[in-house]
Amino acid sequence: MKIHKEGRTTILIVIVTIAVILAVIITFSLYNFWILTVFGSASLVVLLQTLMFFRIPQRDILIKEDGIVSPADGRIVMIQEVEINEYLKEKRLQVSIFMNMFNVHVNWYPCAGDIVYYKYHPGAKMVAWHPKSSEKNEHTTVFLNQGKHVIGVKQVAGLIARRVICKARIGKQVLQCSELGIIKFGSRVDILLPPDAEVLVRKGQRVWGCETLIANLK
Repeated sequence: MKIHKEGRTTILIVIVTIAVILAVIITFSLYNFWILTVFGSASLVVLLQTLMFFRIPQRDILIKEDGIVSPADGRIVMIQEVEINEYLKEKRLQVSIFMNMFNVHVNWYPCAGDIVYYKYHPGAKMVAWHPKSSEKNEHTTVFLNQGKHVIGVKQVAGLIARRVICKARIGKQVLQCSELGIIKFGSRVDILLPPDAEVLVRKGQRVWGCETLIANLK
């Protein structure tokens, strides 16, 4: 397992903060067995949780030319037809994956292709499972020309997400399951599929990035 480079500064801040608080406790003799036990336990939980946010686990990567592979770890919270008005003006089948605080927060490209559109949108901090969060919250929108189809991916920040980082650049060729970016302490990824795509997952199902096949393209 590796730690994402975007998490190194955050992890360092957490470690320094814990060290400073511990130094104050010891310097002013504010400690006893229970204070040290509670502080030590809380510090360990915070540090481990921070490491979990930024971990990059080893994966058995699934490559499928006409398949859409999950771009994130999490749970399916929405599968429905939506009308999109960004880049494409048409109906799309949206599959949304919610990432909780224990999931890996690195995101991957669900298919290979050429990036034909990318835009960052500042926005609100609604809970990520809210239907309006895709439009109202801070998010990025990416469209890839897969060859036969144009596939959309959105990284959507949630209530406690602090920063959406996306590596997409227009004109860049990307491989399936290469890194799209990361949502710091964040929260949801939407896939925008052709209406006739064969969706292989169901609402409430748990999925794993680069391992779970979300849909087949026709």
